[in-house]
Amino acid sequence: MPADHSLLTALATSLGRGVVGFVLAVAIGTPIGIAVARVRWVRTALGPLLKALQVLPSVAWVPAAVLWFGLTDATVYFVVLVGSVPSVVTGLVTGIDQVPAWYRRVGTVLGAGPLAMTQHVILPAALPAYVSGLRQSWAFAWRSLMGAELIAGGDRLGFGLGSLLHDGRVRDDLRTVLVAMLLILAVGVVAELAGFAPLEQRLARRRGLVTEVARRPRRGLAPELAR
Repeated sequence: MPADHSLLTALATSLGRGVVGFVLAVAIGTPIGIAVARVRWVRTALGPLLKALQVLPSVAWVPAAVLWFGLTDATVYFVVLVGSVPSVVTGLVTGIDQVPAWYRRVGTVLGAGPLAMTQHVILPAALPAYVSGLRQSWAFAWRSLMGAELIAGGDRLGFGLGSLLHDGRVRDDLRTVLVAMLLILAVGVVAELAGFAPLEQRLARRRGLVTEVARRPRRGLAPELAR
């Protein structure tokens, strides 16, 4: 492996791309999700397309992206966005659809206009489903990134974990392949345990779905009986 193709270089390159791609997916998918949920003709026009994009594996876009953008970062980010934006949109639309109708009626009685209704009533109520969509979006973004780096990787595209995996396969180096797989898995586990799981638990506690009594065993009882 060349000197500049180190594990830290691969990890830093892929993490940077993954974070940027995920942030872009949230920035793009959130307003689209609000429009799909709140405007009927937008839902009619984009609903089937979003479902189709979720069915089609994002790595299938890699050859077309290479032809359109060449071996550049635009190819990677395009594949990541195609794979992750639909999950952001779907999670937000699901959450908004599940907001009870009386929330909107109360907001109307209190004088909330369309913008205030969306900002202060609908979006906070839809937050749990939205966070679930973000979790799924990150998973798809990370998978899409690895697929793009593995298929279209090269020196011109920068050396990421997918490129490390490809490099190990070409050189018949099983150790490199296994290390790359473990690093890819570790990033996913850390993102889940340190990011999305605590966020969902915090949201559940704020809504009274998880109480202190439920989370801690009662004194004097065996753990099995305190559940």
